[in-house]
Amino acid sequence: MKLYITTTSGNAWKVRLLLSMLKQKFETVVLDTEKREHKTPEFLQLNPRGQVPVLEDGKQVFWDSTACLVYLARKYGGEQWLPTDAVGMAEVQQWLALSNNELHYGLQWARGVKIGIRSIGDYNEYATYGRNGLTVLEGRLKANEWLACGRPTIADLACYCYTSVSPEGGLPHDTFPGVAAWVKRVEALPGWVKRV
Repeated sequence: MKLYITTTSGNAWKVRLLLSMLKQKFETVVLDTEKREHKTPEFLQLNPRGQVPVLEDGKQVFWDSTACLVYLARKYGGEQWLPTDAVGMAEVQQWLALSNNELHYGLQWARGVKIGIRSIGDYNEYATYGRNGLTVLEGRLKANEWLACGRPTIADLACYCYTSVSPEGGLPHDTFPGVAAWVKRVEALPGWVKRV
């Protein structure tokens, strides 16, 4: 397997985490965004959106972190990371939706403005959206160890990456103790890896 990433992509980190936790061997290809390697004709053949992550597994090519997580969970993870029963699958999917909305457009973009990798947009709008996401997470995590199914799933990995670095975007976990404790639980999972 081959995984295309950039050093700042939390979405690529999600996939790296799951691959590591599944003990799957893979090659990492780090793209240089300053050189716009993610916009070359060759890369656009892999992902017409010109974004990472991209996962190649034999002849299969997947882009978008959610698609990559679902593929890996189903192919290599059995029922652990993405259950097939209707209730379990729906529980996971609702947190994937939060990850792709409030956490992505809130926490990620607020952090991007603060650390200088996003030069456009309204920081206050992003921060408000991100705080809403943290509030939703806190509502679940103040009384539950995991987001779905009572165990770690791809829901946790999807939501973890941008949440764990949200303090870099001016959104600390001080008023979200459930979130702070959950971040530590994710980081204690076997196979956890740091950002690139």
